[in-house]
Amino acid sequence: MAERIKRKRCAIYTRKSTEEGLEKDFNSLDAQREACAAYILSQASEGWEAVSELYDDGGWSGGNMERPALKQLLNDVTAGKVDIIVVYKVDRLTRALADFAKIVEILDENEASFVSVTQAFNTTTSMGRLTLNVLLSFAQFEREVTGERIRDKVAASKKKGMWMGGPVPLGYRVEDRKLLFEPSEVKSVRYIFNRYIELKSVPKMVDDLAAKDFRTRKRVMSNGRVLGGIHIGTGALTLMLQNPIYVGKIRHRGELYDGKHDSIISQELFDRVQSIFSDNRRDKSLGKKSRNPSLLTGMITDPDGRPMSPTQSKKQSRTYRYYSTRFKPLEDKVAAWHLPAGDLEQTVIKAVANHLSCELIWESEDGTLNNDRIDQYWKTAKNLPCLSIVEQRKFLLKCQTKVQVEAKAVKISLNLKEHPDPINISVDAKLVSKGSELRLAVAPDNGSAKHEPDPVLLRLIANAFAARDYLIDGKSSPIISGYSQRHLRKLARLSFLAPDIIKAIIQGSHPAHLTGRRFLRAGTIPLDWESQRTMFGFE
Repeated sequence: MAERIKRKRCAIYTRKSTEEGLEKDFNSLDAQREACAAYILSQASEGWEAVSELYDDGGWSGGNMERPALKQLLNDVTAGKVDIIVVYKVDRLTRALADFAKIVEILDENEASFVSVTQAFNTTTSMGRLTLNVLLSFAQFEREVTGERIRDKVAASKKKGMWMGGPVPLGYRVEDRKLLFEPSEVKSVRYIFNRYIELKSVPKMVDDLAAKDFRTRKRVMSNGRVLGGIHIGTGALTLMLQNPIYVGKIRHRGELYDGKHDSIISQELFDRVQSIFSDNRRDKSLGKKSRNPSLLTGMITDPDGRPMSPTQSKKQSRTYRYYSTRFKPLEDKVAAWHLPAGDLEQTVIKAVANHLSCELIWESEDGTLNNDRIDQYWKTAKNLPCLSIVEQRKFLLKCQTKVQVEAKAVKISLNLKEHPDPINISVDAKLVSKGSELRLAVAPDNGSAKHEPDPVLLRLIANAFAARDYLIDGKSSPIISGYSQRHLRKLARLSFLAPDIIKAIIQGSHPAHLTGRRFLRAGTIPLDWESQRTMFGFE
């Protein structure tokens, strides 16, 4: 009895790097598919049969795996819908060796393979993999060399002032690879530059153009999609106002070259616009234009060494400011830090002021004290806490200040141009919970934990004595009205705390980690005071 041939489902994958020619009745994708279908038909005796699904990536590069049809194909392989991938040539599947390794791994995990019609390869054997790796290495080499050649050609052409493609700037049109004036738009370009000189603000400029119903140029893509025709945004307007193309220049990799096109505006007007941008950036860095400027923006990093940015949150009518971890794209945002801005800023200002006004001393080259160099910083540092936040930030930027928040300290680094060595300041401090707030507890110079009394702890102590009076003597108090008997008994336990513990809570000298929640969630509180001190960290 003849052995039954196992059915093998074959998926044809086709790809073309550009969209050119895809509109034809018979294009490159059709030719690839036809050749693959014929090959599958020739293997019908081996149980091969083509699946009906089409996996076509027209206009997608083989340099990466971000292709819709390829993703769908690999998903179908994982789902067990495909046994063999059939391609016209290996480079249709991928041109990158690393991507090829990923694809082969997926195929091996799902007991699938792929076949090239024009290259007899089989990924199920080690020799087949070796041959494919060699072939793909050359394909990747060819792609990289081609890319280098194109980049060199673009660089050489731009140095000669030639237009090398891309979105055509407003005010120009392209003819024979040369930028020419678009008369209907030149007037708009000149208006935008001159109007910005008056308003000195991109957002105001955006509103001004929107009020005049100014819209971007419409562009029709090869697939019929229409882009543009909308009100210009702040990002696009900023790029336009900083584009040297309008003064007859071509920019390439940070360098400017004389272009072969005519300028729309004068160099003087362009320079005035750039000067306003420069002034605005400087004012923004100092916080002059911010309603609530943040002192340490751009200077502070979290306990994990990541940069932090100012954020705000509102609870009812109260606004809370924080410095929060700034994440990179796609970075896991679980381990975020949110540090109280006011406490941090106050800690840094006090530490810098105290250090520079008291300890900033250095000598000149001949060994004598250089008073002129001291006075410049000493006078400012002495009055630093009394200055506005803009002036404080200006001083910190001048000192090239860096702030590193650690688990139990805030470390500040200053780099003064006039001082030979970096100045490092360390302040003992740690984050603690104060009711529903997160606060920064700073230890004084003697090292003892001294901070503002916690209002939650103060209220707990008052409630504790009121609860004890009610349970023992029946004296009621409005501050404990509505509490259950169970909660009253839990509160009453706190009235038996050692006198020095209660005194520390009232004065704010208790351990920084001690919170109201810690008290209420504690188990049986011992009656002897020594054990209480040990339990709540007073030793």
